[in-house]
Amino acid sequence: MLILGYISSFIMGTMLGLIGAGGSILTVPILFYFFGQDAIFATTNSLFVVGIAALTGSIFQIKKGDTNLKIGMYFAAPSFIGIYIARNLLLPSIPNILISNFGITLTKPLFIMIIFSIIMVFSSWTMIRSSSSIPAETETTKLNTIQTNFLSIGIKGLMVGMITGFVGAGGGFLIIPALVILLKFPIRKAVGTSLIIISANSLFGFGISFRSVQTENCPLLLIICGLGIAGMYLGQKLSHKISERSLKIGFGYFALVIASLILWDQGLKL
Repeated sequence: MLILGYISSFIMGTMLGLIGAGGSILTVPILFYFFGQDAIFATTNSLFVVGIAALTGSIFQIKKGDTNLKIGMYFAAPSFIGIYIARNLLLPSIPNILISNFGITLTKPLFIMIIFSIIMVFSSWTMIRSSSSIPAETETTKLNTIQTNFLSIGIKGLMVGMITGFVGAGGGFLIIPALVILLKFPIRKAVGTSLIIISANSLFGFGISFRSVQTENCPLLLIICGLGIAGMYLGQKLSHKISERSLKIGFGYFALVIASLILWDQGLKL
């Protein structure tokens, strides 16, 4: 299982570099299934792994000019509030056992994984439906979207932050659709900007949850980070050889398949 976990960690980085999302979609299940971590610890440790990998990738993208730092800051600032609310208010308020009737037991970790999967399904379907239109990027378009959608950016950022804090996901599977559909970003610009937001959200979320980290897992997390960064480099190289439409469709179906597998597995445990 360890070997499969290491291979999957490399694939996680590749997906993050390729489509600017998918890091947490893979990292949470990797830690949960392959390394046997509890769902709560897996969501916290995932924030560290994805945050470091995304930070490395965002540095590469900034150097290439495939980012919009201004939008990234507008998006990230309110998301910090959402992360804090989720990690310090929502998660502690959920009981360890939500339902225990008629032979069905719904635990807190199981509930988190189910919510995680449902959000992924919604996001993937949105991206698949939007793949028919690839916007052209112009400076005028960027300025107009900033002016007309400032409130929407803040609301999206807050929502992504709450989801990031709740399920331990960097939020790329929501950030990418928000940037592409709401702000009309070309997919490659959305990928680069998404990595900046993911790194900020993830590392902030990990920072405020550090007290719950199991220190004996630190060597493992560093190995996974190294593999993720290596995969990130490969993914960014491959992304320039694939069309924007294919990247959007690929992102959508990738998230849909992973979400379906998690829902199926968690459903068997009810």
